[in-house]
Amino acid sequence: MTSVAGKKVVYPSGCKEVNEEIGKDELVRRLKLLARAFQDMGQDDNEQYSGLALYLATDYFMDHQSKDVRLLVACCIADVFRIFAPDAPYTEAAQLKEIFMFLIKQLRGLEEPDAPSFKRYFYLLENLAWVKSFNICIELEDSQEIFCSLFQLMFSIISEKHSNKVRNFILDMMAPLITEADAVSQELLDIILINIIEPYKTQKRVAYQLAKDLLIRTSNAIEPFIQTFFNNALMLGKSSESEVSDRLYDLIYELNQISPNVLLSVLPQLEFKLKSNVESERKKVTKLLAKMFSDPGSALADQNRALWNCFLGRFNDISILVRQCCVSHSQFLLQHHPELFKDIVEQLKVRQHDPEETVRMEVVNVILTLAKNDFSVCTEELLSFIKERTLDKKFQIRQAALLGLGQLYKRFALIEEYNKANVDKIAWVKDKVFHAYYQSNNEDRLLVERVFNTCLVQYNAEVSERMKRLYLLYATIDDHAVRAFHEMLKNKNLVKIMMSQLVEAVEVNLEGEKTIPLNRRLAGIAKTLPETNKANDHMKKFAMLLKDDKRMRQFVKTLVGPDCNSQKAQELVKEILKKLGGPGPGQHNLFYNSIKSLMERIAPVMFDAAAIEMLVKHVDETVRGLGIITDGIDSASEKGVRLLVALSSVYPHYFKTEETFELLLSFLKHDDEAVADLTIQIFINVGRSLQSEHPNIYTVLLPILQRSAKLGNPKQSKHAIKCISIVCQKKETILNQVFEYVKKSLTPESANFITSIVALGHIAKMCPTEFAVDVKAIVSKTIVKDLLMMDRTTGPDTTESWYSEHHVTEETMAKLQAMKMLVRWLEGLQSNANNSGTSTLRLLYTVIIHEGDLMEKGMINKPELARLRLQAGCCMLKLAEYKCYGDLITREQFQALALLMNDSCYHVRLNFALKLNKGLMTLRLPLEYMSIFSLAANDPLKERRAQIKNFLHANISKRRDYIKQNPSIGARLFHFMPEYSIPYAIHLLAHDPDLQSHEHLEILKNIKECLWFIIEPLISKSEDCNYSFFRKMLENIKQCKDAQDPDDEASNKKLYAVCDIALGLLVSKATNITLKDSNVEPVLPSKCFVKQAKGYMNTKIYVPKELVEGHKRKGVHDSILAPSEPEIVACPGPVVNPLPYTPREKSSKPARPKKVKKEQCESDDMESPVKSPKEKAKRPRSKKENIDSQEENQSSGGPKKRGRKSAKKENVAENKKTDSDLDSSKESQELSTQCSSSDEQSEQEQTENLPRRPGRPPKQANSNSSSANSSPKRGRNSDNKVTKVKQINGASQKTTNIKSPAKNSPKNAVGKSRKRSAPTSSEESSPVKKTRGARAAVVKQDSSESEPSSPISLESESSSVKSSPRKKATSSTAASRKTLTRSKIQSESESEGNKTPVKGRKATKQLKVDQFSTKVSTRNVRRARSLANGTDEDSMEIESPQPASASKRGRGRRK
Repeated sequence: MTSVAGKKVVYPSGCKEVNEEIGKDELVRRLKLLARAFQDMGQDDNEQYSGLALYLATDYFMDHQSKDVRLLVACCIADVFRIFAPDAPYTEAAQLKEIFMFLIKQLRGLEEPDAPSFKRYFYLLENLAWVKSFNICIELEDSQEIFCSLFQLMFSIISEKHSNKVRNFILDMMAPLITEADAVSQELLDIILINIIEPYKTQKRVAYQLAKDLLIRTSNAIEPFIQTFFNNALMLGKSSESEVSDRLYDLIYELNQISPNVLLSVLPQLEFKLKSNVESERKKVTKLLAKMFSDPGSALADQNRALWNCFLGRFNDISILVRQCCVSHSQFLLQHHPELFKDIVEQLKVRQHDPEETVRMEVVNVILTLAKNDFSVCTEELLSFIKERTLDKKFQIRQAALLGLGQLYKRFALIEEYNKANVDKIAWVKDKVFHAYYQSNNEDRLLVERVFNTCLVQYNAEVSERMKRLYLLYATIDDHAVRAFHEMLKNKNLVKIMMSQLVEAVEVNLEGEKTIPLNRRLAGIAKTLPETNKANDHMKKFAMLLKDDKRMRQFVKTLVGPDCNSQKAQELVKEILKKLGGPGPGQHNLFYNSIKSLMERIAPVMFDAAAIEMLVKHVDETVRGLGIITDGIDSASEKGVRLLVALSSVYPHYFKTEETFELLLSFLKHDDEAVADLTIQIFINVGRSLQSEHPNIYTVLLPILQRSAKLGNPKQSKHAIKCISIVCQKKETILNQVFEYVKKSLTPESANFITSIVALGHIAKMCPTEFAVDVKAIVSKTIVKDLLMMDRTTGPDTTESWYSEHHVTEETMAKLQAMKMLVRWLEGLQSNANNSGTSTLRLLYTVIIHEGDLMEKGMINKPELARLRLQAGCCMLKLAEYKCYGDLITREQFQALALLMNDSCYHVRLNFALKLNKGLMTLRLPLEYMSIFSLAANDPLKERRAQIKNFLHANISKRRDYIKQNPSIGARLFHFMPEYSIPYAIHLLAHDPDLQSHEHLEILKNIKECLWFIIEPLISKSEDCNYSFFRKMLENIKQCKDAQDPDDEASNKKLYAVCDIALGLLVSKATNITLKDSNVEPVLPSKCFVKQAKGYMNTKIYVPKELVEGHKRKGVHDSILAPSEPEIVACPGPVVNPLPYTPREKSSKPARPKKVKKEQCESDDMESPVKSPKEKAKRPRSKKENIDSQEENQSSGGPKKRGRKSAKKENVAENKKTDSDLDSSKESQELSTQCSSSDEQSEQEQTENLPRRPGRPPKQANSNSSSANSSPKRGRNSDNKVTKVKQINGASQKTTNIKSPAKNSPKNAVGKSRKRSAPTSSEESSPVKKTRGARAAVVKQDSSESEPSSPISLESESSSVKSSPRKKATSSTAASRKTLTRSKIQSESESEGNKTPVKGRKATKQLKVDQFSTKVSTRNVRRARSLANGTDEDSMEIESPQPASASKRGRGRRK
């Protein structure tokens, strides 16, 4: 019998001996019997089998080559542990380790559940798990090695094939090894933890579940070991000891998912990591915590508020990536945790204004994704963040916000069964989309058009449904969105027209008969596309395709044709884009995108004839009260017809069916006057060929139009007359019938009095010659005398400055329409025949200066006076758009008109500014009217000042863009260049009635504020500001006199003081100065400035010393000296433009007597440039010029002795006089008088008769004055005598001056100051203060001197003409031309004989031409002011203010 370790091997009964001698098969059979015996054996009386247990654990059996033998031996040994429990017969540690490692190897057989021997492997597992045999290893030194092998094996073999029993037994076997062990090694911990993170988590899901279950079961026991691990890794940085140290945050997240209790002591360490200085570390921790907080069911935020608050602080992290990470996870926090909603929304509110665009974009994407996933969670506050981002400065963010909002609207508002709560939540989306059309970028406008077509209406919907959505959309958007919608239609139609013209030009060029240049057309289309410069190249390429590809050309021609319907348009666009070829894989085809954008704009995918007909039917149902589309919408009928008006203006060719016209005729019979009036406007747009194509419709329409013109309201009458002039082929006959009826109704007692006035004005405009005599008589007797000059009724007593239109009395409404009628009458005449324009302007001017009360009877209340003076100002602006009337507006009238910008009534200021801006933006008003905006600096309301500043920026951009787009306007640059508004502004502010003297400090401070208000937008962009040109222009003004009163020294000083302020602002506040070489010499308007005598040099500082800054800038400003350094050099007189006027001129060029070389004269409007002394000093002087200069000095008796400083050679710069220069101030005055004396002589005639001297122009010799000396303490007069210069308070002043001959014209100054309203929420309800007495006194002087009897009546024109200096010229054009020529030649000959050579001076001194400039500071002082006077500009002189009298127009300064 065999023995092992001194113990006999005893076999159970029925079992045979096993040894090395028997064969394998027999051994297996015997082992099976033995395993069965052990399996059935209990724990009693088992000591005798200890030898057998030791024998089975020998190397022979455990290392046997047969796996069946090993398996059976393992099962026996496992039973041994069960039988002998708790004391196994194996006592040696080495042997135990060897046995358990053997058992672990056998457990690998569990890997294949389908194997025949799997049951025996399962028995082995079950036995080991049930007995907890591996717990014996806990006491071994190498226990962790055994456990690691076991755990590694179990995680590697577990699979989805195993049953839950197998998994549970494995857990039962593994869990005690952790819960009952004293320590868990890092290696064992890694084996467990690595299975819960990626990629193991995804690739081995069963192993992940096993590890998860194990951690849950052993959470309490394993927590200290996990805490130690994270403490070493996070705080101590001992990362090399663990394989998962680089996945710490993933581990923490997964552990939090599995068993949050395990991390209770780890989370405080994360708070420390959140404040780390390492950006990458903060980002990882932030991402981890965001996921932990946002998990569904997570209570971490409530359990650890300190950590939550610390996490919220990362929304304001300095790192962009950290902030972006916080925002990106906000979606899940909002979706899964309503209790955290308030905290997250507060953070998102801040982050949507983040300076980094990626963070703002992330906010938009998060909220939009949240809304799409769960719209109920997305509150109105969150949607308001998207609403704000539609105005983001980055287009990509605006695009994401608008497209997202459009898709939300499409998803929740356009479905059949919509949720009303959801629709109400996004009801503002359609308004916001259209508001984005106010952006100036083409990208934004294209985006709005795309959202409109694809989301708000959906162009591919069925026609009836599409028009129903359009109608409902239009009826529910606000007024701003409606205007944007109209603008969108106009822009799309404009692009379509330009594209049609391009195709036509290409076809004409292919025929070869003539060539039409395409570049301008292509550039025009490119301006409507994104990235204009690139789009221009793309359009050139597309034009070549149109030229070469006849089929594509036919596609585009059909697309822009009048007969293309929506379905056809979609097919054509697909074909065109297919021929272009789409972008390749991974490529961005810019050419393809540009043409695609173009096709989107020109393709009529939304509207065609069928769509219009369907829309008219929908509107008809609403008009008749049968429709259910617009139930609950106010004024739905009117809005529907207004939509048809907008469509008829851009798609008139779609209104062509008989049925459509019949429905429109039914609208005319509707009780609602607004519907009938709008329907007439539709016929105005579409009825041009109505009489010939639809005679039946015409027969029914004509009587309705006649009745509306006679008996309708003013609007209906206006539009009916327009419609008659368009629809009727012989309009004169029809209008004559209306005119005869109107004449009989022009009495205040008539019920149609106002309608008759409106009809009369439009008839006079449509047919100015047919009814000229009758209209003239009606205007003179009825309109002016019986209506405007008569006050029959008194308005209701009120202290308000404005009230709504329905409160206005009928008499005042008639007067308002009467002023409009006068303007329309003059628009038809287009000439100042019989001085009609002069008398009308004088009437309007009188209304303004009398505060709206023309006859000053005091019967009209304040609100109606405000309307009357506002209407007078708007009428003057309208007349100023026409050159024939703009020339008639005197400087006094212009200044009184400008002061409406400071009116005491808010609505007057608002509406006047809107009217002014409209005229300037269309380039109809002359540039000088932009100077009126400077007075807006006095407005008490910040919003109004901001609005006017926006107007200024828009006008400046408009004109600069126009100059860039039209390089051929060089000769007329004076009309467009916005910088030329500054001379007008200086002249306007210099005639401020509150400015008593050029030393009036408070008023000058306010003028400084007004100047900066208009200068700042001009110089804000360094690339657009030509500093040298700007400064030269201001310096030239100081060398001129005030054309309004050239001989009044006080007026000139005030002008110079304002100019000094402008120079100081330019010097002290201009930033980012770039000096540019200007090829344009600045010119000044002759209506504001006249030249001084020859040789005049103005270097005096006229502003008080409190406004002069003591510091000097370095660099380009070094040449600007303080008043105490009066060293100057001679400066030629400024160029005064004799013909400054509006850009709205005829295309025909004025005839010229003969061609003049470019060096002599550029144009009649612009004088040839005169070189500045600085430029002349740089020019090298020839020897001949030096000799000539010395001879001239000797012949003129110049000084022959020179001091030490004058021993060096002196360079003399010759001032060359061009053909169009005025030789003296006397000649300038004569020429100005001649040009303004005849109202019938046009500007072209004056230009033609300006004589020109042939050959080289004579030299201009400047006489020496006291200011022309190169020494700072001495000067030479014209007789070469040395004159002393006084030194007063350290500043030098000249003691001599050159004065022009006095003008024999009566002095007449009018002034009234306007008081602005207080900046309250309500409009100006406070009483208006009395103004200074100077204004009222002069008003009476004006009414008594210039207009003694009836200054407004057209019958007294002869007396009015005599009283005006403007009318003193001869009536004959030929005589005027001869007189002008003789005076010109005579003055030239006299001036040439009196020339005196210029004295020489140092070239270095010549560079200091800018010494007379000054630097001034600014303060924010606001005021209002007023001006009113009654003489023409040629007789204007500034008079000292008179004592105060009864002034009814109180417009004082804002305190």
